Amino acid sequence: MRTRRISAATSLAVLFSSVVLVGGAANPAAADSSKILPAASVGDIVADGVHKRVFISDPTGGKVLVTDYNGAVVATISSLPGVTGLELSADSGTLYAGVRGADSIAAINTSALVESARYATGANTHPAYPALAGGKLWFGYGSAAEGNIGSLDLSGTEPVVTLDQEPNRTWYAAPTLASSPGAPGTLAAGIEGQSPTELAVYDVASGAAERTAYLRADASNMGDLALTPDGKQVVVASGAPYHHQVYRTSDLGEETNYPSDAYPNAVDIAPDGTVAAGTFSWYSPDVYVYKQGTTKPIRTYDFPNTGTSSGSDTLMPAGLAWAPDSSRLFAVTENSNGVRSLRVLTDAVKSATTVTVSAPAKSALGKKLTVTGRVKSDGAFPAGAKATVTRTDIESPKGKALPSVTLKSDGSFSFTDTPTAGGQVTYKVSYAGDATHSAASGSGKVAVPRTVPSLTLNRNKALYSYGAKVSFTAHLGKTYKNRTVELWVDPFGADKPKKLVKTGKVNSKGDLSTTVTMTRDTTVTAVFKGDARYASKTVTSTAYAKVKVSTSVSKQYKTAKIGSTSYAYFHKKTNPVFTTTMSYYKNRSHKLSLQLYYQGTWYDAGSQYFKLGTNGKSIVTLTGTHDTGYRMRVRASYVNGTSGDTVNSTTHGAWKYFIFTK
Repeated sequence: MRTRRISAATSLAVLFSSVVLVGGAANPAAADSSKILPAASVGDIVADGVHKRVFISDPTGGKVLVTDYNGAVVATISSLPGVTGLELSADSGTLYAGVRGADSIAAINTSALVESARYATGANTHPAYPALAGGKLWFGYGSAAEGNIGSLDLSGTEPVVTLDQEPNRTWYAAPTLASSPGAPGTLAAGIEGQSPTELAVYDVASGAAERTAYLRADASNMGDLALTPDGKQVVVASGAPYHHQVYRTSDLGEETNYPSDAYPNAVDIAPDGTVAAGTFSWYSPDVYVYKQGTTKPIRTYDFPNTGTSSGSDTLMPAGLAWAPDSSRLFAVTENSNGVRSLRVLTDAVKSATTVTVSAPAKSALGKKLTVTGRVKSDGAFPAGAKATVTRTDIESPKGKALPSVTLKSDGSFSFTDTPTAGGQVTYKVSYAGDATHSAASGSGKVAVPRTVPSLTLNRNKALYSYGAKVSFTAHLGKTYKNRTVELWVDPFGADKPKKLVKTGKVNSKGDLSTTVTMTRDTTVTAVFKGDARYASKTVTSTAYAKVKVSTSVSKQYKTAKIGSTSYAYFHKKTNPVFTTTMSYYKNRSHKLSLQLYYQGTWYDAGSQYFKLGTNGKSIVTLTGTHDTGYRMRVRASYVNGTSGDTVNSTTHGAWKYFIFTK
């Protein structure tokens, strides 16, 4: 355990700035999460195991954010200018915060989440980093060239502040302090951002700080330090060298280090001794987790990229905190846009597990297939360890449990299954985790072809009179369970959208019908959505509709037959009037054609298009010199495309016959 904080002057943060936590060398645990923090900066992070809360100081914002164990902000404690270091009391009842801008240490009630007391430390002391040891609250304080260590004794009726506890004047600025409940008389100190890194150990059991060891380390730009639970070692994260250094607190002699990567900047040690070692890294793992005294990480975490740079999000200096029961590791990260997040990492004390699943790419319906795979992690799995198997398909979209598989000694497994449904079949294999391995899952997909059913629809390419009522019938052949068909009607023209007109089960003959009034060319679509063993299928039928058209002739002086045909008789000085009535459509025109009868044959005498009125009528007068004795005829037509639209099929009206006389 140790006091945690982030220096506003950390040179590495200025030099490299950026990065969010997810999972490590293998896949992240399923419960890992991330929440954005409304923080202008981050000074320190502490986890409270009693109330399941995380406290994060924001020096720039002058506040302490309180989140739950999932990272959601539940409270904000403000009016704490420059608040930096945080320290939690042994009973988790009080959080102490160094308030640099107010020359004081604030006490925060962790149940009520309000400030309960404030202890002045003296003008211009700027206390930053508190740590509990030897029955007192110690704190690093001071500005440039004035660094020192002070103590706050709360055991009596009145608080007692004692400054200048470091007689050797070791510190240029306020030192970071670290302590551990397992070694109540030991206090470790180091100064952030300084090169070379300076470290010191104090015996504070007597109530005064007696320096017992000092070291100018072969390191630079210290970002963090932490004491082991027994207080016998101090682990240091410095920008260089590229590993987390370990020193004996007895004499600050160096011991075996924890390998990490470039720019170490954070460290926290759980009560059981598990070490979380963090680095500032854009392209490599950001957090390494070790069992105490080992050099191979249990697991690593590499943050994703939530910003706009090519590098991933980065861990902030001193941005790690264990939950006291080691159930979670909390990490504060920042992306290239300056957005800060709290990452909650579960199963950090367990080796990362991966599950690979290999299934045939394709298999026949009803045919037995074999699925193989492997659950892989560091260390052996418990004897008889099993993984659960779930099959997801069309019939079981939420998954169907299959018999569990027992892992072999190397974590491999194999099982057989016979797909009962076609389409995509997914086999998911899940390992629930154990005392030393995290949970993980993997899946394999198999394409199982389904039978293509027979589906037909009548009336295709048929032509009907305007307004005819036509029955369209879909016929569905053999299927497995689904006997439902949809019928859609789509009249030509953008103003008439496709519409579902009927959904239902086919009858005993496999038929489903709907009646359409044919006022336009129309496409009818039949849809079978498939079932577990038969594929979906869609068929269409396009039937055509004529327009309704008629032409009348007026201003004749009589009507009489020539042979069996009725003719309208006009005096040569009279202009015939032709009135056409046609089914209306926007911007529609009709074609008016004239023909002349000569020596037994009808000859074209001209044609012209005329626009219909909105009432569907057009009146045309035939003017000019009218020769007598010639038989003539006229008709109106709708011509698909050239009449101004394409929603009906070409339709010719009946011929109307007329003749001119003197």
